[in-house]
Amino acid sequence: MAWERPPGRGCGALRRCLLGAALLLGLRLCAELRRAGPGFPARSAPSGPAWRPPGPHLPPAPGQPRGASRRQVTYVRSGRRAPPGGGGSGTPEPGCCAPRGRPRRKGPRWHIDLQPWAGSAQSLDEEAWRFLRYISTTQIACNHMNTDSLATDSSPTHKPWSVCLDDRFNLAHQVRNKQCRLYSLGLGSDDTHFEVSMANNGCEVHRFDPSVKSAHILESQHLWYHRLSIDWRDPHPAVAAQKPHSNTRKLGSILNEFGHHKIDILKADLESAEWKVLENLILEDVLEQIGQLIFEIHLHWPGFEVSGSDSSVVRFWYSLLKELEQKDFRLFHSYKDLSKPQLFLKKDIFNASSCYTLSWVNTRWK
Repeated sequence: MAWERPPGRGCGALRRCLLGAALLLGLRLCAELRRAGPGFPARSAPSGPAWRPPGPHLPPAPGQPRGASRRQVTYVRSGRRAPPGGGGSGTPEPGCCAPRGRPRRKGPRWHIDLQPWAGSAQSLDEEAWRFLRYISTTQIACNHMNTDSLATDSSPTHKPWSVCLDDRFNLAHQVRNKQCRLYSLGLGSDDTHFEVSMANNGCEVHRFDPSVKSAHILESQHLWYHRLSIDWRDPHPAVAAQKPHSNTRKLGSILNEFGHHKIDILKADLESAEWKVLENLILEDVLEQIGQLIFEIHLHWPGFEVSGSDSSVVRFWYSLLKELEQKDFRLFHSYKDLSKPQLFLKKDIFNASSCYTLSWVNTRWK
């Protein structure tokens, strides 16, 4: 007996298949539209994996909708620089390297590095013995000192303000070509023989002394007097606003105002302010602009704004001079002034004088 298909059953199955296919197609279309994200026009999905721009990618962050519009950035820690015009984001990673050929700019220093104590007892005797031995021992030989061979007058030098005229340090060449520059820092001293002698030899000499009567005086063709006092700090902005012509400046500020980038010789007789001024020159890297230093140091008391126990004061002095050595300055002359009281921090120890004149040369000076 032949089996007969019930009427209408095949058509119903066909309708169910078509509805199922339409539902699947709609679900896939909705999924593609959701993946495309807002703002993109609806379009048919291409076959194969979704297209992505070339280059590295990061996986989506947790909680971020897949396909959401965002900028993807990848940092690669490498010593190589991106080629000009492409590759990389164009902005160096913070804290990375300075451009090649230019040294990284040093940050500001707020204090000097103190040297270790001279001995375990941290006593004045230990510190004083180390300090006095250091300032009495020259570190480099200089065969031609002073300006005697170049001077045009025959009067003797009142004080041993010694400069090194060896050809290897270039100062003699600068003097003969009348291209040298001398800064002299003083406080009311009448002894200007050294400055006059250098000016007569063609050096451009600037003497800074707050006791002179006028702001700027051209004493001779090459000798200037300025009513300015070199300090280890500039005036407070409030004070400077009230006194725009204040006569106190840091040496670095003076160099900027005068437009001078180099000083061949810096001579200083600051009556116990030399320690703080020297500290400022070290901390602000002004030493790099100086060829030779001639400082008169005073040891009968700690000096302006230098405090602490006697042993810590001497340790501070010694650390300043060691900073000079680290900056490639070498002591080539030391003079002990026996005409001054023989006191060291108000004590009579080690037969020390209260005043020494020290001369250094910058061995890297060109």
